[in-house]
Amino acid sequence: MLTLPRKRMLKRRSDFQKVYRVGRSYANRYFVLYVFVRKDEEAARMKGRIGFAAGKKLGCAVVRNRVKRLLREAYRQHQDAIRDDVALLMVGRRGAVEASGTEVERSFLRLARKAGALREDV
Repeated sequence: MLTLPRKRMLKRRSDFQKVYRVGRSYANRYFVLYVFVRKDEEAARMKGRIGFAAGKKLGCAVVRNRVKRLLREAYRQHQDAIRDDVALLMVGRRGAVEASGTEVERSFLRLARKAGALREDV
């Protein structure tokens, strides 16, 4: 069973902001995927990291936490297929509130493939 280790999570506000500002964005109805590819040592701590966010426009805390759980689970299932030199940020959208886990998972794979965040050997 795959787990999502805490060391792979983006925690600092500055890291979230860097991925948000510098990373390229890809969107669908469930979430926005920001992909930040960096090769220098300055961003070494961000390599292979992931962050999850859900704004207050989605609803109360229960709804926002459910959206983030869906996003985390979609990433967790396929974390081995993600390249090591990218940092990702997944921001939930209104469509994810009513979505099922399989829908979010399929759309994550589609966007990750489009963004070039998947490894070639997988």
